[in-house]
Amino acid sequence: MTPRTSSAGGSAEALRRLTPIDVVIAGGGTGGHTSPGLAVAALLRERSRTCAWIGSHSGIEAQRVPRSGIPYVAISTGKLRRYWAGQNVADLVVNVPAGMLNALRILRALRPRVVFGTGGFVALPVMFGAALLRVPVVLHEQTAVPGLANRLGARFARRIAVTFPDKAGCFPASRVVVTGNPLRPELRAGSRSSAIARFQLDPAVPLVYVTGGAQGAHRINRVVGEALPSLVGQAQLIHQCGDNPATGDRQWLEERRTALPARLAHRYTVVPYVGDELAGIYAAAALVVARAGAGTVNECCQLGVPALYVPLPGTRGDEQTENARLVERVGGAVVLPQSMLTAERLVHEVQKLLADPAALKQMGEHARTLAVPDAAERIVAVLTEFCD
Repeated sequence: MTPRTSSAGGSAEALRRLTPIDVVIAGGGTGGHTSPGLAVAALLRERSRTCAWIGSHSGIEAQRVPRSGIPYVAISTGKLRRYWAGQNVADLVVNVPAGMLNALRILRALRPRVVFGTGGFVALPVMFGAALLRVPVVLHEQTAVPGLANRLGARFARRIAVTFPDKAGCFPASRVVVTGNPLRPELRAGSRSSAIARFQLDPAVPLVYVTGGAQGAHRINRVVGEALPSLVGQAQLIHQCGDNPATGDRQWLEERRTALPARLAHRYTVVPYVGDELAGIYAAAALVVARAGAGTVNECCQLGVPALYVPLPGTRGDEQTENARLVERVGGAVVLPQSMLTAERLVHEVQKLLADPAALKQMGEHARTLAVPDAAERIVAVLTEFCD
């Protein structure tokens, strides 16, 4: 299937050329809502099932999905905030209604057999439109604590696929199926040697991969920068920092790198984003220092990479902390709350973990016990119930 991208303003005829469609995937905004859909789409296409994706204009899915060769259509979307913000008015009055109307028009043109919602507010109008058109909806929840979009979307879902058993009873038990969280297949093919060559790493020095998610994490960026002289004394770092002009973190980190002694500066690599090279980085990393979003946690568990998680505070239900604690409870990670994150504490934790390579490797194996390697197959099995 050749890649096609469109906007909600595209002609109905252009959309109809994509039919027949077995599965429309809807979701995005973050990597955690995008990666599972990409994994499922790859398996669907392997099995000669057709699919298309409805996402936002500016979310991470708008870049990743077309690159993977999946037909992509963007719609307007809004966000339901629990605090006052001027954008709430524009979203509720303009963007949300426009997204719903566009989703209905696109679904009528594509005529899918089933809609697969991966989460994020862009999925809501698509799931609502599917319900109006009597198209079955399958929802996937990646986190231990369901977000608002999925809790609302669950009302329209025939099946609700969850990563972890729904012990809290957030969803109707009769519609819940435990599938795990799929991993993009390309991440399993990472080569340590390719990462060493690409980033000019020293194979004798442990590699620490630092990431705050696609947009970076300001607090983690600043603490790593402050701790840099001590960190590079014991490890090499690849630091995915985002490129937020409001914080200026990327430029500040580059300046911190320049201030290092020449013999240590080469041990620190700053990158705003990580793409195809992520597979090699995971293969080479001795330790990951990261936020605890569903996507990152799933990748580390699936690949058996030990992690030091600094969960993002303030999310509903503190979902990142719950994600991280799940891994910590099986011995697969260490959790460092942001309130306790200082340069000194970060150096101490990293040094302690790297000091015992055998224990670190065992931590990765413990993390792997939470992974469901055939999660994509399980979800595709649920979807194809509605395709045959």
